[in-house]
Amino acid sequence: MTEEQATVFVVDDDLSVRRGLARLLRSDGYRVETFASAREFLERANLQGSGCLVVDVRMPGENGLDLQQALAAAGHATPVIFITGHGDVSVALRAMTAGAVDFLTKPFDDSALLEAVRQALTRARRASASDSA
Repeated sequence: MTEEQATVFVVDDDLSVRRGLARLLRSDGYRVETFASAREFLERANLQGSGCLVVDVRMPGENGLDLQQALAAAGHATPVIFITGHGDVSVALRAMTAGAVDFLTKPFDDSALLEAVRQALTRARRASASDSA
């Protein structure tokens, strides 16, 4: 599996953020699917392949931490990268303790996000390889 075969799922309630992230990630060669909420992602995303998740921490309804917890409870090891406009140390600690790949505060450098995605997809490939073994 290559990074190009993996999907980067973007979950953010802000349409302009979703569009900007999708454009950035596609320009770097990634397949991207976007979702406006955690609920929409859980209802529509196909997690059968490999990929990673870029998710906003604060969203109406279920937040990014809720989504991370729901994925773990369902047995999905999809790596998560959190983005937020509200840097909160306790939230970042919770996210990282639960296995997040990174926690980026908006506005973040594009290269920092792309590096986090590369790390997340490497983690996803390793998990997939160990599941296959």
